[in-house]
Amino acid sequence: MAADEVVVDHPNRRKAASKITRILVVLLLLVSAVLVAIVTIGGWDELEGAKALQVAYIVLYVVMAVLVARWNRGVLPVAAALAIIMLIFAAIAGPAWFERDKEGFAQTGLDASVLGLVTLLIVPVQALLVLAVMSGFRQAWNVEVERQPEPRRRAVPQPS
Repeated sequence: MAADEVVVDHPNRRKAASKITRILVVLLLLVSAVLVAIVTIGGWDELEGAKALQVAYIVLYVVMAVLVARWNRGVLPVAAALAIIMLIFAAIAGPAWFERDKEGFAQTGLDASVLGLVTLLIVPVQALLVLAVMSGFRQAWNVEVERQPEPRRRAVPQPS
């Protein structure tokens, strides 16, 4: 390294709270993707028009999890917005799956009551995701501090 080069440091990323928040956000994004995938696969034949949207949510949640794992703070507001929309959809769709658990309705890949339960589990997961994302955004992972590199010390030979 030349003497005039600077080192960019991210001090907020070293904090324990930031590391825990990042892991929590990644975990909640992946859990959300898995829950949406279960509902999508289990109810594939009965989903009308929502297939592309649900597949897009799964892909977006996985991509955002990877970006957050790499300390990308820019996707956090997008994750919060998508989580709020998914929370609303899941809260409305959950009871509808339970209504399909009666005679006269086409059988789903998974039992309709299981799909209803999984759909209603998405609601608290999305609420937790919004809270974790908001906490992560407040932690300012993007703050950069420039500093001079520490000079290397030469070993001084010891007289024998």
